[in-house]
Amino acid sequence: MDLTVIWAFIIAFAVFAYVVMDGFDLGIGILFPTFAAGRERDRAMNSIAPVWDGNETWLVLGGGGLFAAFPLAYAVILPATYPLIIAMLLGLVFRGVAFEYRWRDPAHQKFWDMAFTGGSFVAALAQGMTLGALLQGIEVEGRAYAGSWWDWLTPYTLLTGLGTVAGYALLGSTWLIWKLDGEEQAHARKLAIRWGAATIVLMGAVSLYNISLNADYAARWLTAPEIYWVAPVPILTGIVAISMLRAILKERNSKPFWLGIALFFLGMSGLGVTIWPYAVPEALTIWDAAAPERSQIFMLVGVALTLPLIIGYTAWAYWVFRGKVADEGYH
Repeated sequence: MDLTVIWAFIIAFAVFAYVVMDGFDLGIGILFPTFAAGRERDRAMNSIAPVWDGNETWLVLGGGGLFAAFPLAYAVILPATYPLIIAMLLGLVFRGVAFEYRWRDPAHQKFWDMAFTGGSFVAALAQGMTLGALLQGIEVEGRAYAGSWWDWLTPYTLLTGLGTVAGYALLGSTWLIWKLDGEEQAHARKLAIRWGAATIVLMGAVSLYNISLNADYAARWLTAPEIYWVAPVPILTGIVAISMLRAILKERNSKPFWLGIALFFLGMSGLGVTIWPYAVPEALTIWDAAAPERSQIFMLVGVALTLPLIIGYTAWAYWVFRGKVADEGYH
């Protein structure tokens, strides 16, 4: 049993859970200016009111787990992306404060609505650009970051950032299809078509850019025998993307949201194939960056106890607040 591989999958699971769960409520923030002021915005926000803060549990688990299980990777990635991490955290703060204050300070509701949108957009863009900065490579010398303050800012990271914004908007719109009805649901369907198409185009653009970005990335996707193992990922991605758009057009209720999650899963699977087994591509493998074995065992016991609890209370919260959103809600 390779503890390092187990921890790599635990961190990947936490990141995926965060991207999906916090992704759709960040997506609603990104879409917020397109909603009519008043009832439509209130219902959109009420759809995430019971779950939005709990969704961020997974960010803590992912970041804390990276620090504990792969401390060298954490020590390299964080200095390389400090401006992006700071921007993301400030965006999440603004999003959270705006969520509370727009109800309690109606005289300045327009300002808080802008803060909600701005915080959501900045957080989503920063997360996507952080992923791009990791994929394009981080300069490492002597087990430490050796690049400059602005190495993360490239056309590629801007592309991955925009792709993340589009993907979150897609998740947000499909979530609203599921949770709303009437005119608001019809509006969400129109948004889902637009952002679904944008997400698919940007996923394709990032995938093509990856192949030209690094010869090793290209070899994993385009040479035999590797291509036979990885070919199902783009094929399934295409099938899921078409199925999702059809489900939106056929006015399905929850199906577009679940297919959107499947699209993200396949996208993240593709990224995993691209960089495996590196924690920092071309610089540090997961074994290079891993904590000592005793530390991994000690932490694994804690995760084995707490992870089922997190999954349990998260599932319970979603179950309790299942169904369509009523006019009454968070105030």
